This record gives sequence, C-alpha cells and structure tokens, in this order.
Amino acid sequence: MTEPNVSFASNYTTIETVPQPKQSSSDAFRVCFVCTGNICRSPMAEIVFRHIVDVAGLSGEVEVSSRGTGDWHVGEKADSRTLTALTARGYDGHSHRARQMDLNDFTNNDLIVALDRTHLRVLGTLAPTPEELDKVELLMIFASRSGDQLDVPDPYYSDDAMFSQVLHTVEAACAALFHQLEPAIRQRDITA
Repeated sequence: MTEPNVSFASNYTTIETVPQPKQSSSDAFRVCFVCTGNICRSPMAEIVFRHIVDVAGLSGEVEVSSRGTGDWHVGEKADSRTLTALTARGYDGHSHRARQMDLNDFTNNDLIVALDRTHLRVLGTLAPTPEELDKVELLMIFASRSGDQLDVPDPYYSDDAMFSQVLHTVEAACAALFHQLEPAIRQRDITA
C-alpha cells in the first residue's frame, strides 16, 4: 500500500471559535464532516482526517465520521471515483457507507465540518440550538488565505481528474484543521 501523501499546509488560519477537545478522559473529541450525499467529499475528509489522527498516534483521542445533508445515497458505498482517488493515494475507503445528518449528530459531535457554504447554510437551519450551531465550521477556512475559494468543489458531475484534485484540496485542509486542534488534543491526552 502506498503511504498517503498528506503535506501539512504552511498557511494556517487560526480560528478562535473552533470547539476545543473535551477535558473528560472518557470522551474522545468527535469530528463529523458533512457534504451533500456523503459519497464524495465528506468521505474523503473523514478518511484523510482519520489517517492524520492515526499517524499522530491520537486515534484513541479523536473519533471521525461523515454525513450527508440529503438522503439520496443512504447505505451506499462511496462513489467509485472517490474510491479510485483514495486508493491511488494509499487510503482505503471501501468500508464507507453513506449516512444522513440528523439532530443527534449535533449532540454527538464536538465539531461539525461543512465542505461548502451550501452545507453550512443547511446545517445552520438544522442545528437545534445556538450552542449546537457553534459547533459548525467550514473546512476551507482552515486552509484558505484571504480571497481563496471557501468551498471544496463538488466533483460528482466531473471526471476522475477532478476527484483527484478535490482529494488534494481535502488533504491540505484536513492537515490544517488537525494542526489547529492537535495542541489541545495532546494537552488533553497528557492530563487524562
């Protein structure tokens, strides 16, 4: 298996509002990535972020999942082009099954990461309380410099090359997100 190519971005954006990992030693910090159907972008982010967490030796401290805003693909595998792009970079996404976001996901996660601004708006309407809405962030704010694109492009109606480009974007953004969260996760691990 090829080792995934995850290069840590050098232009991190510091986000003061990102929820910090819980101080309770019995609970892992839970991150959920959200796109439209949970077959392209959010599974990529889930699998990449989980790999980063595993490589950092923090798999017991962080739980990673993904969801879709719609129910079109519930129970299906990730799109075959998603799986091809992931496999080409050394990731295994074959066990993924699409799931739809529901109200329990707000309660059960510490951070909910939208892959584009449409998902951010949908999550804003679904969040049951202002506190739950505070858990929602846009993935690209962690990797973007001023003026850069805020949305991870939807590759669904594109070719294989676009899936590879989207995966590269997701890798950089997930690395930047992890960089933002890692100090607090490690601090929690030390004090547990």
